[in-house]
Amino acid sequence: MWGAWQTQPLTLAHTLAMLVGAVVILLITLGVVTYTILAERKVIGWMQWRIGPNRVGPLGLLQTVADVIKLLIKEDVIPAGADRPLFLLAPIIAFVPSFMVLAVLPFTMHHVFTANLAIGVLYYLGVSAITIHGVMLGGWASNNKYALIGGMRSAAQMLSYEVPLGLTLVGPVLLAGSMNINEIVQAQAKAGMWYVVPQILGFLVFLVAATAELNRTPFDLPEAESELVAGYHVEYTGFRFAFFMLAEYVYVFAMGSLCAALFFGGWSGPLLPGWLWFALKVTAFIFFQFWVRATMPRLRVDQLMTLSWKLLLPLALINLVITAGIKVLLH
Repeated sequence: MWGAWQTQPLTLAHTLAMLVGAVVILLITLGVVTYTILAERKVIGWMQWRIGPNRVGPLGLLQTVADVIKLLIKEDVIPAGADRPLFLLAPIIAFVPSFMVLAVLPFTMHHVFTANLAIGVLYYLGVSAITIHGVMLGGWASNNKYALIGGMRSAAQMLSYEVPLGLTLVGPVLLAGSMNINEIVQAQAKAGMWYVVPQILGFLVFLVAATAELNRTPFDLPEAESELVAGYHVEYTGFRFAFFMLAEYVYVFAMGSLCAALFFGGWSGPLLPGWLWFALKVTAFIFFQFWVRATMPRLRVDQLMTLSWKLLLPLALINLVITAGIKVLLH
């Protein structure tokens, strides 16, 4: 849809269609995030022989809704020593890119509400990198030593793991001959094989790097409660705190969608509708994040950096060389 508009001037109908699409994707994402948080608490409770949320609503299904309402009505506190403009701006800079990256993820074959962008993979990497600035600014502007350490940790971690993450995405791009995410999904459907098979090394590196990019356990050093209280958002309250949390879980959904599209054929699959295949693949990625959080301890900072630069980066480069060699031999 969007690909056809790129050669035409925008009309009122096109603009309205884009706005409707954005609102639909936002509402779907908010619903997914709401119940992802609830599912995480339930799943981790089950893994640790606990009950989990069960008080608000039937089976506790409204617990996250109650938590969101509580955050929205809490007092918005700004520390006296904070850099007020940057303190207020940081959560917005962190959240907006997390929503923008959804624009290029093909949830269905027809990508009705998303953009069929020719450089979709590059767009995802470029826009998601903006969030780093929001996190770093939040930590610095809070005028709190724990927040500053958390912001610095987050910047170092996300920049370090963005390198192997980006290199692993080059593998599917080479195999499909396109950076259009929808065309990569179509190439897998045409080949009759998901790219996770020839790109198994790249996928494993992607899985680890993606977990680190999401600041999830065991890479949750920017928020380490036992060391930094809450890290970069320790001084945030109410809806501004909710923005940081929302950004984190929107990225979990977005990263799962990217993984499903590039390595597991996205919406392609037999018998079931395309959107259902896509949902199942994303759910599997999200469940993996829950599983890791419930079972693994946090890494040390030196282990975090060593893993990225001394292990993941060489493996990503090896995968890239192998993929390029295969591509040359096949052509």
